[in-house]
Amino acid sequence: MHSREWPDSRAPALTTSGRGVRDVLKKRLKNYYKKQKLKEPSDSDAYYDYICVIDFEATCEEGNAPEYIHEIIEFPIVLVNTRTLEIEDTFQRYVRPEVNTQLSQFCINLTGITQELVDKADPFHLVLQSAVEWMREKELGTKFKYAILTDGSWDMSKFFNMQCHLSRLRFPQFAKKWINIRKCYGNFYKVPRNQTKLTMMLEQLGMIYDGRLHCGLDDSKNIARIAIRMLQDGCELRVNERLHSGQLMTVSSSLPFEGAPVPHIMELKN
Repeated sequence: MHSREWPDSRAPALTTSGRGVRDVLKKRLKNYYKKQKLKEPSDSDAYYDYICVIDFEATCEEGNAPEYIHEIIEFPIVLVNTRTLEIEDTFQRYVRPEVNTQLSQFCINLTGITQELVDKADPFHLVLQSAVEWMREKELGTKFKYAILTDGSWDMSKFFNMQCHLSRLRFPQFAKKWINIRKCYGNFYKVPRNQTKLTMMLEQLGMIYDGRLHCGLDDSKNIARIAIRMLQDGCELRVNERLHSGQLMTVSSSLPFEGAPVPHIMELKN
């Protein structure tokens, strides 16, 4: 969920020129062999084996006040296999908020998440534990090199960061670096940053949104579709953002591909 983008009608219209289409096609041809190398098992040490797409949904109100506290209410992960270029598995849990326990009608209408769903859900620290266990079962960080991918900076630097603080959890090491697909998309396809919204990226690639917009799992699946297309087109999606001392920072593209560490269950702060 990206509250900074509401309402959708304010987004600039996307236009694709004939030249733009030709440029994309030329790029696909140019990167054909790079794509083949990406898929080769022998290249596993040089690139991520898996990409974990995460797009949280959080509590919100219409016209959120600056002091409004966003709490994560849906925790999805979509696991993309970079060798097969397919979605291999998914994880999804709803989360019970503990500050704004009653969802606003705006939030319910936007996300489709009902009060009943969150009332029956576990609190965040237990859901995070389930997510970590799921990732460890996939042998991420041990047998397989992986990276987290998000649609923008907010999921990790704002929502996840704030939620860990509210839940008195230490911010997990595995979540401190991630791929911001908007930056990758804009740089790779030479698209202005204001045209890298999820629905716009899909449209630019000739795809339409599949599912319910602002459903965390559906959003994550559609982001994964974009990531797969970019890998097919020869883009080496790489970590480009990180959180350091609570501050959002850029990661240099000149650094080697480094997988995220083994996910660990974080203990509560005293």
